[in-house]
Amino acid sequence: MTVFYCAKCSTQLTGDLEKLPEVPDAYVADSERDPETRLAPSTVPMGRYAIDPKPWGAPFVRPSAHVLEPDTSQNRALLMPPGLTGAVSTGPRNSVIVHPKDVPSLRLADGLGIHSGCCGPLGTGGRNMACGCGTLVATLAADCLGPHELHLDPIRVYAHDTEPRAARIICANEADSAGGRCGRRLGGG
Repeated sequence: MTVFYCAKCSTQLTGDLEKLPEVPDAYVADSERDPETRLAPSTVPMGRYAIDPKPWGAPFVRPSAHVLEPDTSQNRALLMPPGLTGAVSTGPRNSVIVHPKDVPSLRLADGLGIHSGCCGPLGTGGRNMACGCGTLVATLAADCLGPHELHLDPIRVYAHDTEPRAARIICANEADSAGGRCGRRLGGG
């Protein structure tokens, strides 16, 4: 289990979260969206997190055949404001995607401007969620036409593993174990 903290003030941002092996697919049929808010379910379920190895969020640049290939996975594509249509992310890699409700202390920053959709933040303007100390530590994408994700910035947030590694005893076979002749420890406490 892992807990995430603000890198500036060390405030605990999440409770214990369990790591997913990969970022879940974010495809959502219209019938699965919330009937009132039209939000998609969060890409990551509550109590879990995933590391996104791809660049995500601001800044965005126009793709160049020599430099960048556009990401063709449309299920997690952000709705782009005017002027950014067709642009691709060169934002941070390895952002931590969590369920927005797993980080209840964060507050949406003011002044989203063109980076706000009809129902919520697009996630295209960079970090838009602040810790209590005022540091922008995450980006929320929560408009009705895109994914519903909260990305913790890998530089402005740090993780702490809350479970000590269990010491394991290695035995050659059951007879050694029963006879008490094993005892080589792996792992640490």
